[in-house]
Formats: sequence, structure tokens, C-alpha cells
Amino acid sequence: MLLLAVFCCLLHTLLVPSSAQSDSNQPVIQLRLAGEKKKHYEGRVEVFYNGEWGTVCDDDFSIYAAQVVCRELGFTGAESWLPSAKYGKGEGRIWLDNVHCTGSEKSLAHCESNGFGVSDCKHSEDVSVVCSSKRIPGFKFIRNQANSQEVEEVRIRATYSHRKRIPITEGFLEVKDGGKWRQICNEDWNQMNSRVICGMQGFPGEKRFNTRPYKLLASRRKKNYWGFSINCTGNEADLSDCKLGREIEKKGNSTCGKGMPVVVSCVPGRLLLEVQPLVRLRGGAMIGEGRVEVLKNGEWGTVCDDNWNIRTATVVCRELGFGSAKEALTGARMGQGIGPVHMNEVECSGFEKSLTECYFNPNSLGCSHEEDAAVKCNVPAMGFHNRLRLSGGRNPYEGRVEVLGERNGSLVWGTVCSDSWGTMEAMVVCRQLGLGFASNAFQETWYWQGDSSADAVVMSGVRCSGTELTLEQCLHHGKHVVCPKGGGRFAAGVSCTMTAPDLVLNAQVVEQTTYLEDRPMYALQCAHEERCLSGSADKADPSSYRRLLRFSSQIHNNGQSDFRPRASPQSWVWHDCHRHYHSMEVFTHYDLMSLNGTKVAEGHKASFCLEDTYCDEGIQKRYECANFGAQGITVGCWDTYRHDIDCQWIDITDVKPGDYILQVVINPNHEVAESDYTNNIMKCRSRYDGHRMWTYNCHTGKRDLFTLCIKDEIFFSKKK
Repeated sequence: MLLLAVFCCLLHTLLVPSSAQSDSNQPVIQLRLAGEKKKHYEGRVEVFYNGEWGTVCDDDFSIYAAQVVCRELGFTGAESWLPSAKYGKGEGRIWLDNVHCTGSEKSLAHCESNGFGVSDCKHSEDVSVVCSSKRIPGFKFIRNQANSQEVEEVRIRATYSHRKRIPITEGFLEVKDGGKWRQICNEDWNQMNSRVICGMQGFPGEKRFNTRPYKLLASRRKKNYWGFSINCTGNEADLSDCKLGREIEKKGNSTCGKGMPVVVSCVPGRLLLEVQPLVRLRGGAMIGEGRVEVLKNGEWGTVCDDNWNIRTATVVCRELGFGSAKEALTGARMGQGIGPVHMNEVECSGFEKSLTECYFNPNSLGCSHEEDAAVKCNVPAMGFHNRLRLSGGRNPYEGRVEVLGERNGSLVWGTVCSDSWGTMEAMVVCRQLGLGFASNAFQETWYWQGDSSADAVVMSGVRCSGTELTLEQCLHHGKHVVCPKGGGRFAAGVSCTMTAPDLVLNAQVVEQTTYLEDRPMYALQCAHEERCLSGSADKADPSSYRRLLRFSSQIHNNGQSDFRPRASPQSWVWHDCHRHYHSMEVFTHYDLMSLNGTKVAEGHKASFCLEDTYCDEGIQKRYECANFGAQGITVGCWDTYRHDIDCQWIDITDVKPGDYILQVVINPNHEVAESDYTNNIMKCRSRYDGHRMWTYNCHTGKRDLFTLCIKDEIFFSKKK
């Protein structure tokens, strides 16, 4: 069940009055965070005084003043404060200037200042704060001097007949107030309120329902109503953005006499219906989070983070079948994308069915992938984590995989056979448990002492594509468990991490550096030993020549953590002919294929030296192969394999003239976990006339053959 840690915020925008009101000598103020913000705990500081909202000047403001503001709003403290209208310029009066706080004040009104309305500032000097996301336990949202409300959680409580359904999409709405669950009277309730509730629970929208059984149930139950109504417009991402409605007069059994407890019914999203929209998320560690990518003219691209906010992020989340957005992320927080930036300065009302319906500036001039927008969405509580656990690890992120499986007609905990167990299977386990990405997949777990009662193997033959939501959705043997090695020390295990690398090949470099070279066999002995030539080379005369399709590879790490070989340096393989170690025996596959996908020539490249050849400005190189140094690719850096080194080719000696597809796949065996494998493939169209090779239309990621062929005709019509 997705519960809100504190129904929280039922109003940091909902006018949180200062505790100053208890002191007749202090002015009564209310605070809110406003402006172009991405999260509910950040924004421009605004003060409600004398019937009017205004701002606070940044002169003399300090972290101590920010602490006072955040605590007054119900957060545990302040992370930082920002001058110069970082969340946009406010309007109206500038109520406070030259604010001096010690940090111990209960209200901003208690801090020293020039006095209310005394300021020589402009709105370009409006101050903002970023508060801690944690709420003060039991924080009371004070509405007036005589009344206060403490709201801790919100839930949809299913009827008895529906409680076994997962997820819970329909039932009575209840809020936890003072440790007790209470209903809300539906006299002032509207459809827009239900829309916001459904969004918080991970669903894209609300729907109609049959009220008759609920009326019957409500008439038989004892009711305990919450004392307020709520007014939402429907485009809010959270109830904290709605307004508190009228106070409900409690009259015992006569409370809400003209109505009944609120019932909410939500629409299951595409997460459950498996429909593929034209917007997708990439690079996220959890379900419902990632970099926003949009499909346009057959090509996936990203969205620039200019003006990116929680309302726009919510449109994305609902479109993808999730609920409202928890966060709108900027600055490529989910890694940098590739390809074009399709949308910039996106502005949504919050009611659009798709991000593409929102206003946006198609001109992305000035936007780079360092500004790619991302989201974190509310997702429905599916209970996936209850059927899987990690046991015996040193921390919660590692251990032997144990699943709840059927044995002799009952559900028992058991292990998973490690035959064929690899990175893709480990990725699904980590995602199902909400632990992010896999960092390692283990086929032996004797060093982790798991639950002895769960030693028996209950699942075998597991094969995952990596996109499944649960291990049960992967291919496996079902009830007929087959595990020759047995469980015990050979049970499957994983270690998980919240960040991962993401390797992307620069397609343009491949296209610009491709050429043919005829090289004699006697100069290819080392490459022949490492199986970098086609099979016909085994019988070739030493004086004969091989025709090599050469090109350079520039491989970027656009992820959130460094790319490191899985094998430790002690286990790297020494190749005497080339006089170097291989940290990964197969780092890339090079293939030349016919248009129907049949392989006609192939090559491969071992990772004998993974290092930071170049880095983006401001990033320090960390990996260098010289003197048996550490190998890897730092985030924001790239490794270049030049066209003139051994094995950086495809042997096309036996290939006939014609049209082909050149394909390069990085990390093809998924030996190292990445946040996104879909961008590990690069394809080019190639035309070979027996003497020359044209390579064109190179692109990263999957694209259908029809699009390639259309661009092929355009390319050659231009050349004619």
C-alpha cells in the first residue's frame, strides 16, 4: 500500500499558520513555498500577512532563517537557501527584509527584521529555501486558534470481498488522524478530489463505481469522520497542494447526515495493461522513474529541463499508467540520453492525456543532454516484494535469493537454482525488491548463511529479458524443478545498487572513420590467435591478404556510476602475443548482416584496456591502463579504440558485393550491469561494391528496418 508518510503537507500551501498567533504581541502570519519548483519541500518563501501574500528579501537571510521557515512548515529542517529569485519572481508586497534569526525561533515572525512592509528590495531578490523531505512526526497543521489537525497517512480501504485483490483500486477513503483511521464526509467531495487521491496511490485517474453496496455497508458500520472537507482542482500532484475546505460539524451519528463516507475508485494503469505509449522512461533504478524520452518521427529523444515542474511530470506519469509525480528531476539526474532533444520549455495544465499535448518550444537550441528531464512517479502497491527476499548478506542490498514457492501443495520459502543465472535475472530481483540495479549475479552463495529452512530449490531454469517486474514473470521450469547441481552452495544470489553505468557508442564516429584495408596474413598472426579473423583465415596462405572493414569506437559512460570490469585484476587473462591483459574477454561484438538479419561476417573486441581517454570539462580521469593500472570508464568520460589497432575491424574477405547492416554491440553478454541496455546497439547501413564500402545512417538504439530503408533511398538519391 502506498501510504503517504504524512498526509502531510495537507497544506504547506494550505496556509500553515505561525505559532506566533498564541502571542498577542506577535503578528499572525502564514507561510507557503511557491514558484517554479520541482518538489513540495522547496520553493520561494511567501508570507501571508494582513490579508495579503508577499515575499521575503534575501538581504541578510541565512541558513538559520531557512531552518525556522522549514520547521514552521512542518519539515525537520533546511537543506539550503537560495537568493536572487531562483524559483521565479513573486508578486505583491515584499513583507520582510534584513531578517535575522538565531534558528531557535518558532516562527519567522519572531525573528528580527526591518518590520513588515519595510523594504528597499525588488522581487529579483526574493529568497527561496530547500527543506528536508522528512516531516516532523505528528506535525499539526494549525488552522485557527481554536482548532488543530494532525493527519498522518491516507489509504483506500477495500471492502472484505475485495481485500485479496492486488492492487487495491477501490474502497472507502480513510485518513489517519491522531493515531485513528477516520472517514471523510462526501457532502463536499468531487471528482477532482478523487483524481488526486488516485494519483497519490499510483493510478492515472478515477472512474465511476456502483454506490449501492457502499451505501449498504456504510449504513451498517459505525463511522468516525474527519473534521474537514478538501477542495482540489484536479491537477495537483499531492493533497498538500489542495486547499482545506470547510470544517465539518460533528454530531455523533448525525455527522454527514446528507451523505456517507467518501468512496474512491481508480483506473488501473498501463503498467498493468501492458500498453506501449509514445513516451517512455529510461535509466531509473525503480519502477515508475527515469529519464523522460519521447518518440518523434521514428526516433527517440529527450526533454529539456527548462521550466520542468511537478505538474508537467505528473502528466508524464499518468500517461504511462502510473499515478501523480513524486518528483520532477532536472540536470540529467537519471543519466544523459542520446539523440535529439525533442521538447523544450514544456508547460502543461495538468489535464492533458499526453505530454505531446502540452505547449512546448520545439527549438531546443542551447539545451544539451546535461539538462535532460526525469521523473519519479507514484506507483500502485503490488506487494511484489512480499514474495522474494535476500538472505545472509552483509547488508540489505545483497544475499542469497529466496522465493515463496509452492511445494507439496503449500507455500514455502526456498532457493533458486543458479544454472544460467546471470545479470538480467539479478536485475529483475533487485527491481522487484525496490533495491535498484544489480551490481553482481552470483552462482555460488556458500559464503552467505541463509535461512536453513529455505535451503530446498523451489525455482529453476530462470531466464529473464530484464524488463519483467517480478522473477515469476521470467521463463522458468514451473512446478517441475530441475537443478542438477542442487541448491545449498550453488543457490543463486545477487548484490544490488541504486546507481549504474550506461555505455553508449558514438555512432557518428563510426560513420566518419569506416574504411577498407587489405592486410597480409603474416602481419595478422596475433589477431589470428585471438580469433579476430573469419574462419577461412585458418586455411589461408601466409602470403595472402585479408580485407578488413576498419573503424574507430568511442564509448561514453552516460550513467550514474563508473563502468568497471566484473573480474578482479587477479583473474584477468594475459595474452602473450599482444603482451597485455584482457579484463573482459568479449567487450564488443562487430557484425555485418544481410538486410534480413543473417550474419555474413563478424568480429569481436576484447577489453584489454578500459580507460578514460577523454572526459567532459571539469571531470577528472580516474582510469589509466599504464603500469597495470585500474581499468574502467568514469561517468562523463569516454574510451576510444582507434581504427588502427588490432581487432578493431570486421574481416569481410569472403563477403560478396551488396547492401548490408553494420552492427556494433557493447557489453553483449551483459557481463556488467547497466541502467539501460537498449542503447548498447549501434547500426549503420552499408553498401559494398567489391572495392569500396559506404557506411551511412548510423544510429544508436533499435530502429525498424523500414525506417532504415527509407533513409537508404534518400541517401543514394542525393548522391545521384
